[in-house]
Amino acid sequence: MESRAKLFGHPIHQQLIVFPLGLLFTSVVFDVIYLVTRNTMWTVIAFWMAVAGVIGGLLAAPFGLWDWIGIPNQTRAKRVGLLHGVGNVIVVLLFAASLTIRKDNTANPEVFAIVLSVVGAIISAVTGWLGGELVTRLGIAVDPGAGPNAPSSLSDRAERKG
Repeated sequence: MESRAKLFGHPIHQQLIVFPLGLLFTSVVFDVIYLVTRNTMWTVIAFWMAVAGVIGGLLAAPFGLWDWIGIPNQTRAKRVGLLHGVGNVIVVLLFAASLTIRKDNTANPEVFAIVLSVVGAIISAVTGWLGGELVTRLGIAVDPGAGPNAPSSLSDRAERKG
């Protein structure tokens, strides 16, 4: 099933989602470095990475929803996509809650704020896997002409095939 929202021939959701996944996970890595070193520079960096990750997740979500709407009902892909999407909403909410707790003291966050981020990162690992399942196993958001010798998405041949 081809993606409904594309930019330069590629699914927008897949282009955008790498940023929040990387930023949110790395913010947790920096929190762990803070817990080991007690250097507050790491929690300040983690705070701003989480801010960027939440914004990125909010930007990617509408495109994922648009693609999910196009998945046929009563399919495994529709169910997996629902779990993927709802799970990612929970991830964004957990990180947003962590940011709310941290906002007045980014250098020395409460432990609960870090716990929320860790739980969000664990869930994002699962939802990321579900997203991979949608694309690589279930063929969601994959161009119908995809293959080892497919023309570039920017070529004239790619435009004529559809």
